[in-house]
Amino acid sequence: MMRVVLDANVFVSAILTPHGETARVLRAWREEQFHLIVSEPIMREIGRVLLYPKLKKRHGWSPVMIRQFLEDLASVSILTPGEIHLSIIRDDPSDDRYLECAVEGEADVIVSGDHHLRDLGSYRGIPILSVKEFFEVLV
Repeated sequence: MMRVVLDANVFVSAILTPHGETARVLRAWREEQFHLIVSEPIMREIGRVLLYPKLKKRHGWSPVMIRQFLEDLASVSILTPGEIHLSIIRDDPSDDRYLECAVEGEADVIVSGDHHLRDLGSYRGIPILSVKEFFEVLV
């Protein structure tokens, strides 16, 4: 089964737009169509972004609900140990966390809408795909 790293923007978009394409990615994961790989830095980023006041208004989740979501996510995903540290993306070094997670978790693909990652195309043979491209290889 495919091993996949999802960018925080995929999670946040899926939460904000539960009937959109990104939500379809999370449904595919819940239906066990792929294994999800996450890291502590990725989960912290998801939590931080979900706490932005503008986004909190849109999703309506309390900090407790966000914490529970992240705990649930960690319990049903493959959690990487966080031992690899890379410096690849100069324009946005925080995006390196996705490459680190993918390498450490032996991912088959990274799914992201972030142009810093997408511009790489791939890293160490791991393709970096949009949501649309991901569905083309998932089926």
